[in-house]
Amino acid sequence: MVVPRVWRERVARYRMVGKKCPACGKVYFPPRDVCPTCHRESYGKMEDVELSGRGKVYSYTVVYQNVLGYELQKPYIMAIVEMEEGPRVTGQIVDCRPEDVEIGMPVRAVFRRLGEEGKDGVIVYGYKFVPDL
Repeated sequence: MVVPRVWRERVARYRMVGKKCPACGKVYFPPRDVCPTCHRESYGKMEDVELSGRGKVYSYTVVYQNVLGYELQKPYIMAIVEMEEGPRVTGQIVDCRPEDVEIGMPVRAVFRRLGEEGKDGVIVYGYKFVPDL
């Protein structure tokens, strides 16, 4: 991930801030400028909304393949999490064994280190999910 992109996405990535359409009330994450349902009615009117970080596992998969630089993390769990506010977010589930994950399981977002740009580069942080028991 390049520095300009990290800088642009910092609010959404570090605080899980999305957008809410004032016309239909639907919440979007990541944020967008226009509601795909209301179109012009929402243009320039989308409101910031900070997500609670709480949700439920909508779907998930366990990844067993090597990913360059992350060999020690396999297997890992990738999930689609349906947030309390409505949007579905893709993220990794951590601090949990693959056999313990199930559809509908409550989870919450946590702030974790995602990686870095080279040995002396920018350290990138973001959200992952943990079981919310």
